[in-house]
Amino acid sequence: MHIDLTGRTAVVTGSSQGIGHAIGTGLAASGAAVVLTGRQMGRLAAAADRLRERVPAAEIITVVGDLAAEEGAAALYDQVPVTDILVNNLGVFGAQPPLEITDAQWRSYFDTNVLSAVRLIRHYLPGMKERGWGRVQNIASDSAIAIPAEMIHYGTSKTALLAVSRGFAKEAAGTGVTVNSVIAGPTHTRGVEDFVRELVGNDLPWDEAQREFMRRYRPQSLLQRLIEPEEIAHMVVYLSSPQASATTGGAVRVDGGYVDAIVP
Repeated sequence: MHIDLTGRTAVVTGSSQGIGHAIGTGLAASGAAVVLTGRQMGRLAAAADRLRERVPAAEIITVVGDLAAEEGAAALYDQVPVTDILVNNLGVFGAQPPLEITDAQWRSYFDTNVLSAVRLIRHYLPGMKERGWGRVQNIASDSAIAIPAEMIHYGTSKTALLAVSRGFAKEAAGTGVTVNSVIAGPTHTRGVEDFVRELVGNDLPWDEAQREFMRRYRPQSLLQRLIEPEEIAHMVVYLSSPQASATTGGAVRVDGGYVDAIVP
């Protein structure tokens, strides 16, 4: 399948590293002009350099700001007033005993993992509808369905993101714009490496630590390993393409078979 996104602009939030950076790289390799976002200029500049190493002809814009806040979103709108593809990847996660999660932490997770996506969709979706083409994807998680006991605030925020996606897909009905969630399974990123170490300790070599984490905390995985960010990106690039024109309102799984369900 040849995916050509030449002439399209893609905004990818939380894209200085990990899944977001892999998504930006995949979209750029398919010809899209890519907007990388993050809170630190140095990390964003380094991310842009890494992307250009992979895709020398890439057209890249970097936007610094905290998209969990209205001010950060406004800075993005100023530099990128319209886009064809919006990938809401920004998110935070971490382990916390359920009875110790404070109101402030609940609000912070909702602001970052849910409201940041709602805010950007509210801004960019009308233009997509007017032009008759657009792609919105919200990066969710297996934790949206199988809520982890050690981070229910994260899981709950991702459950809300599934509902956000379905609702805005209805708003875009019949316009040529699609809105989907991508349910990512346990993925190998720097943050997840830290998370794994937090749960299983620092004594084991990484390969053993990863297997122990999957055995103890993610035994449902049929893949029985962490997913690489590029594997998530492949699905996002497809859903961003003209070939995915009939897929909307969905929660598409790239979870390594973690969620024990026949559908979706």
